[in-house]
Amino acid sequence: MTHISRRTFFRQALSFCLAAAFPPFSPSLLPATTVSHLSLEEMIGAMVIGGFRGFKVSKTLPVAGEIRREDLGGVVLYDYDVPTHTPHRNIASPAQVTSLCKGLQSLRPAPLTIAIDEEGGRISRLKQKYGFPPTVSAQALGKRNDPSYTYRRALGIAKTLKSVGITLNFAPVVDLNINPDNPVIGRLQRSFSADPDVVIHQALAFIRAHHDLGIKCTLKHFPGHGSSTTDSHLGFVDITDTWSPIELKPFQAIIQAKKADAVMTAHVFNKRLDTRYPATLSKRIVTGILRDRMGYDGVIISDDMQMGAIRKYYGFEQAITLAIQAGIDILIIANNTIYDPTAIPRALAIIRGLVDRGTISLSRIEASYRRIMKLKAGQVPQKGHVKTS
Repeated sequence: MTHISRRTFFRQALSFCLAAAFPPFSPSLLPATTVSHLSLEEMIGAMVIGGFRGFKVSKTLPVAGEIRREDLGGVVLYDYDVPTHTPHRNIASPAQVTSLCKGLQSLRPAPLTIAIDEEGGRISRLKQKYGFPPTVSAQALGKRNDPSYTYRRALGIAKTLKSVGITLNFAPVVDLNINPDNPVIGRLQRSFSADPDVVIHQALAFIRAHHDLGIKCTLKHFPGHGSSTTDSHLGFVDITDTWSPIELKPFQAIIQAKKADAVMTAHVFNKRLDTRYPATLSKRIVTGILRDRMGYDGVIISDDMQMGAIRKYYGFEQAITLAIQAGIDILIIANNTIYDPTAIPRALAIIRGLVDRGTISLSRIEASYRRIMKLKAGQVPQKGHVKTS
């Protein structure tokens, strides 16, 4: 019997899961969205979602100027300010959040993306103590494994988001619960299951509920964070020896079902996928696997670029450059691992400088802008040709 090395076996398994029998994916042209009349600043602004401190729109609100000038295309809301360890952030009550969202939208004529992590259970920004309805964790839904029940619970989340004016949910988590002791996934009950088929059916029910009310969803964390043993918020996370190709299956299935509005990348390192960079900064993973081999032509969003796994190992400009070159469409500058009021304007200026110097092409910015506008217009990407068996 011929001996097959672990590395060879891994590569063969990965190729099988990615349906290597299919011909290489060749993206069709994006819709003929006219971008010639837009300023470069508007297109760059669409590529950043920023976090801020403030319960209402005022002259002193840190992001108001960028939004008003259409230099910032989106914001993300939090209920807890991590740097100060206080609840003085963005969320106090349903009426307050509604007023905040209306105020933010009033700052500019073009629709603003207002995002939130509302997974349910422990990862809920709109908590009962602020007057919002209770939610159920993904783990509890997965254990019950009743898509109709999951749909009803997710519909409750979507109704809440719609009622206050939030347009994009950074959910569902489609990571497999491979390591139940995972400090950032398993322990927090964020995964539906270790079984990819359970995850797929639960996630599709969750997404359908949101789509029925016009709320967009984000699959996370590509290419899979469920096997990790450490937290990428804090520092370097290596999943080389724990990750397996089966973790791609939920992403593949949901893309093929044409239900993937957006995909969020993980700041995890896997030397079998890229010997140099973590997923968010890896062209091999973001473009090579997610775009080219899995056929995904929708919006790809980074996890927070200020998290320890990026910030502690890469300079701010270097990380932004690598992420865009990798294929990221939207960068999250959450300002909630550290708080830096200059981070958002610096990120916008960095991207402008990259284009001016020719490091990033104008066509690359235009491609991201078109994808983002499709997402805002409610057009779910129609590609996806990878087998999920």
